[in-house]
Amino acid sequence: MASTVSFSPANVQMLQARSGHGHGHAAFGSCSAVPRAGPRLRSTAVRVSSEQEAAAAVRAPSGKTIEECEADAVAGKFPAPPPLVRPKAPEGTPEIRPLDMTKRPRRNRKSPALRAAFQETSISPANFVLPLFIHEGEDDAPIGAMPGCYRLGWRHGLLDEVYKARDVGVNSFVLFPKVPDALKTPTGDEAYNDNGLVPRTIRLLKDKFPDIVIYTDVALDPYSSDGHDGIVREDGVIMNDETVYQLCKQAVSQARAGADVVSPSDMMDGRVGALRAALDAEGFHDVSIMSYTAKYASSFYGPFREALDSNPRFGDKKTYQMNPANYREALIETAADEAEGADILLVKPGLPYLDVIRLLRDNSALPIAAYQVSGEYSMIKAGGALGMIDEQKVMMESLMCLRRAGADIILTYFARQAAGVLCGMGSK
Repeated sequence: MASTVSFSPANVQMLQARSGHGHGHAAFGSCSAVPRAGPRLRSTAVRVSSEQEAAAAVRAPSGKTIEECEADAVAGKFPAPPPLVRPKAPEGTPEIRPLDMTKRPRRNRKSPALRAAFQETSISPANFVLPLFIHEGEDDAPIGAMPGCYRLGWRHGLLDEVYKARDVGVNSFVLFPKVPDALKTPTGDEAYNDNGLVPRTIRLLKDKFPDIVIYTDVALDPYSSDGHDGIVREDGVIMNDETVYQLCKQAVSQARAGADVVSPSDMMDGRVGALRAALDAEGFHDVSIMSYTAKYASSFYGPFREALDSNPRFGDKKTYQMNPANYREALIETAADEAEGADILLVKPGLPYLDVIRLLRDNSALPIAAYQVSGEYSMIKAGGALGMIDEQKVMMESLMCLRRAGADIILTYFARQAAGVLCGMGSK
């Protein structure tokens, strides 16, 4: 067994004298060796002594110390195996012959360590993109239908939210503007104003946080007096090619401001190829396109439209967004977006469309994004507030399900809250 050596100032000086490291030794010049070495040696002695005392206090189930067990092992004396004791079943449990099974999957679930070892899907803050609502005002305005979400003042509240998100590892953000009604027109010209709300916000964010990833929304509905994603003809038809022309100018304006990824959410035909050509023509070859490949005409968008005050003035969006009943149609959109130069394919909504996420995952090598939309968020928040569900557990499970279905990134209003849980900081 190792012995404990006690170091005192006198012993230190004696050791230094023996080793030639005393005062005035040429190797140290005018440095004083004793004060430098003394405290470290004393602390080492305390640590060694504490560790040995702790080890001596540990005893095996037999009641022997570690040293006694080691001595028995050297002498070839090993403890007998413990008796097999089966835990008692509750009274009334039937006595049966065990099932003749070679495979019992529950064996791989019997302890936390085994469950963690065999977990197939993982999730981290790097998988999250945080949607941010911005407006021209100075103050943050709460969104009634989305508890915990705000229209952020683009100068102050926005920066504070981004700072807090980065603190828990979220570094990707997508911007959605609340545009003043006075700036809305039938053709949505404000969408490509280089000094508009979104370009100004991009420049501010890139100045303060140059390493973040900024996604933008490419669509006319926030800027349209009709509330539709495209230009509306007098007979109510949404004009496709003319809308795409406007979207190209919008995407270039966003890229010029510093956007990393432009995200056409309009569902016009041919817009991905047109955007790629427009961006490349202006020298923005490195700006990515995340296409809303399978965006469904869903009822889960209600709270979002309240947040941006962007409800259609008439009708609905079913002539350009996909029918929720359709599955195979997503493959048509996937093939078109891939051929036209999309870098990321997105499915919206998320949780109700897990089968579509898996469909894209199995049929494309491109990264897949899922948007956990406002309705999904608000339902979980409401259920938690009413005590019907455990909000935090359901939140984390829903995000894990999106990852398991095949999503590489998830646009979610829970991004900061979920990242806090993953970082061990709770859900604040």
